[in-house]
Amino acid sequence: MEKQVKQPCIFFLPVYAPGHLIPMVEFAKRLLQCNSFMSITFLLMHPPNHAATSTISSSYLQSTQALGLPIHFHQLPSVDPPVVFDGPEEFNSLYTQLHMPHVKAAISASPSPVSVLVLDLFSTAAIDVAKELSIPSYIYFTSTITFLAMMLHLPKLPLDTDLDFGETEQNLCIPGIAPIPALSMPKPLMSSKLSSFRWFVHHARRYTETEGIIINSNSDIEPKAMAALADSKLEIFPVGPIISFGESVSKEHGCLTWLDKQPAKSVVFLCFGSRGAFDPQQVDEMAAGLERSGCRFLWVLRAPGRGIKYPTDANLEELLPEGYLERTKERALVWPSRVPQKEILAHPAVGGFVTHCGWNSILESLWFGVPMIPWPLYAEQHLNAFEMVSEMEVAVDMKMDRKKDNFVKGDDLEQAVRCLMEEGSGVGRRVRDNAERMKASCRKAVEQGGSSYLSLQRVAEKMVN
Repeated sequence: MEKQVKQPCIFFLPVYAPGHLIPMVEFAKRLLQCNSFMSITFLLMHPPNHAATSTISSSYLQSTQALGLPIHFHQLPSVDPPVVFDGPEEFNSLYTQLHMPHVKAAISASPSPVSVLVLDLFSTAAIDVAKELSIPSYIYFTSTITFLAMMLHLPKLPLDTDLDFGETEQNLCIPGIAPIPALSMPKPLMSSKLSSFRWFVHHARRYTETEGIIINSNSDIEPKAMAALADSKLEIFPVGPIISFGESVSKEHGCLTWLDKQPAKSVVFLCFGSRGAFDPQQVDEMAAGLERSGCRFLWVLRAPGRGIKYPTDANLEELLPEGYLERTKERALVWPSRVPQKEILAHPAVGGFVTHCGWNSILESLWFGVPMIPWPLYAEQHLNAFEMVSEMEVAVDMKMDRKKDNFVKGDDLEQAVRCLMEEGSGVGRRVRDNAERMKASCRKAVEQGGSSYLSLQRVAEKMVN
């Protein structure tokens, strides 16, 4: 009797945040399209709290399991989270390290031969586990090629480098990439004295011990950054844009039914991600600027969470100026809870997007050809905003005060919205045209024969051979 050969298994180790987990699962689905003879197991860490993040992830994982694909989710045992840490980057790195005995045990117990371990950008501690078990490892990078080029450049700086971009006007110069202004630097890298800076250097050094880096972008979106990495000793696999479309949302959702009544490309959409909430002073400025702009708008306005960093559903009467909803009801909708962002961006009535510049949100906007106004808040979002305005030219710049917690005056929001949305604006017309071209490029890249499609085929073959 012929012995049955077991399917090779690929293990993934994401961090718990949905912005990292979901793109990795979507990449796994693409891998299965290339090779249906493999199985995939995700090793999941418990979120350190039970805020909105875990709710988003749980719902998504349930919908993925319902598809019946050979993708399995293995919950790692709980560990006590680190108590002493400086910022989310250090927390994520330390928290991942604490899981390594459980990661090794789970992989060792696999009934199928394990061919590859795919790691999150913060999960480099697992490279040692992969080496111990003689398994090749890859990094799945959930941000831009430009940010990756920056990270790989950091270890090349002299050891005595003393940088403080918050206090100086100096640019960061990376070969092959336009000089990056001080105030466009990612928040964790604003000073070489920050623990987050040291952790990013540490992770970048460890990337060189892997088989390569898979990244959710492509050379059409970021040609200069991709060219800058051409001489890298690391093999880079640009496979993006990889976007989670998930289950279709009912067309009866309040935002979508409202948009159905608006003219084509007439609405500017404001949404700021899973952590986007503003204090009362900023909300007042936003409300005034949007009202004065005269433009139609759909504004997702959420309230700061109490005791947690994630926002909660808002009481609009409390947050907004008196009479605001009544005055703007003919041309605006303010929504107090989470919305189906992709379906909104896909709607023909939407002509602009004010975004916090999370990379997943940017990719969704590019996919649907929606030009943007960047309002970066944290992480690498200021770098993303710089790239959208100066390199991709798919966004209208907006004045903001980064040193005052990214504060934007109502007049500056009004000006940016008018610049993007008004027909007579030359700048607005240019970024709208560029966004349409980027839409075509994104879709061509992932189609059969496209650059991302071929890159995906290449990495899939390497993983199972």
